Amino acid sequence: MTNSTEQARPAATAGAVRPTKARQVRPATEGWEQKKGPDGRPMLQFASPKRGKPPVHLADIAPADRKAHVAELGFPGYRAAQLATHYFVHHTNDPAEMTDLPAASRDALAGAVLPKLLTEVRRFTTDNGDTIKFLWKLHDGALVESVLMRYPGRVTLCVSSQAGCGMNCPFCATGQAGLTRNMSAAEIVEQVVMANAALARGELGGRKKGDHTPDRVSNIVFMGMGEPLANYARLMSAVRTMLAPAPDGLGMSARGVTVSTVGLVPAIRKLADEDLPVTFALSLHAPDDQLRDELIPVNSRWKVDEALDAARAYFDKTGRRVSIEYALIKDMNDHGWRADLLAEKLNERGRGWVHVNPIPLNPTPGSIWTASDTDVQQEFVRRLEAAGIPTTIRDTRGKEIDGACGQLAAADA
Repeated sequence: MTNSTEQARPAATAGAVRPTKARQVRPATEGWEQKKGPDGRPMLQFASPKRGKPPVHLADIAPADRKAHVAELGFPGYRAAQLATHYFVHHTNDPAEMTDLPAASRDALAGAVLPKLLTEVRRFTTDNGDTIKFLWKLHDGALVESVLMRYPGRVTLCVSSQAGCGMNCPFCATGQAGLTRNMSAAEIVEQVVMANAALARGELGGRKKGDHTPDRVSNIVFMGMGEPLANYARLMSAVRTMLAPAPDGLGMSARGVTVSTVGLVPAIRKLADEDLPVTFALSLHAPDDQLRDELIPVNSRWKVDEALDAARAYFDKTGRRVSIEYALIKDMNDHGWRADLLAEKLNERGRGWVHVNPIPLNPTPGSIWTASDTDVQQEFVRRLEAAGIPTTIRDTRGKEIDGACGQLAAADA
C-alpha cells in the first residue's frame, strides 16, 4: 500500500536552497476504492444527483419576497415578519412557542413556512465540553454533520454545504462516500439556528470565568461536509441570510464567515465579485502540481498557480487577507523544500495578502495518512516565517469524536 521513495526537490524550483533527499510517501487510498474515470484519473462530481427537493423554507426566500410567499400560502403576509423573528432571533420553529400567532392557525402556519429541515440523530461531545459534533438527518434520509466549538471570546460553527462531496480527495473521509446531493440554502442556515438553540439552552460547555461572549454562533467556517463553491447559488443565498440584519436574517458579521474551497478557480473569481467581505480560505495542501494532482484531484482542472492567482485576485478585490489551509501529512507533503516552494509562490504574488494555516493531519494508527512529527511541523513553520509568511498552526478540535478537519463522514453509528 505504501509507495515510498526518496525524492529531491525539483531543480526547476530549487532556487538558492540546496536540494536534499527526503522520504516521499505517495497518496494512496486505504479501506476504500477511489472512483476513477476511463482515463484512470480520479472522478470529479460537480452536478448534484437528482433527489426529492426539501420543502421550501422561509430561509430559502429573499427577505423582500417573504411577505408575498406567505400570502401565496394563504396566510396574511405580515405573518412573515413574525415568523422570521421567531426563527432568526429566538431560534425556534416550534409553533408552541409562537404565542403571538393565532392558536387556530399556528401549527399550519409554522409547518408551511418553517418546516423542520434537520432532525438530530445524535451528538458527540469532547474537549471538556467545548466541542459538540451534531449528526443531522435531512428530509430524504441524507446525513450531514456540523461541529460547534467554543473558543475564548467566540463561538464557531463548522457547517456542511453538501451531503457528501464530489471532489474525491483521498485523505478526506467525506470524499470517500461521494456526493449524495447539494444542501438547500435553508438546510445550511438551519445548522446555525439549531446550534444557536443549543447554545441558548446552555448545552455547550467551556465558558471560562470572565467570558461574556453572547451565547450565539459568532463565526462560521464552511469547512464541514462538501465543497462549498460546487453548491454556489445556495451557498451565497445562505451566506446572505446569515449576514442580513435581524429579524430578516441572523445578523452576523461578514468577517466572521469563512468560505473554503479546494480550488474551483472560476467560482473563486465569482466570489470575489459578490461584494461581500467574507474570509476566503484555499485548501492547498501541496505547492507542486505533481503531488497536488494526486492529493487534490480538482488540481487536474486548475493548477496550483491558477488557484493562487485567483486567491490573490480575491484579496485585490475585497482587501480581505486570504487563508491558505495546509494539512501536514507525514513524509507526504511536509518536506522543507515544499515549505520553501510555498513561500516562493506566495511571495511572488506580493506581501501582506496571505496567511498560512498548517493543520496537523488527524492521525490514524498504522495509516500512511498521519500527522507530521512535531519537529517537522516546527521546521515547516520556521521556513515559512523566515520567508516573511505569517503562519499559525491550526488548533485542531474534535478529533476524538471524528469531528476535526477531514474526518466528517456522517456515519449513523
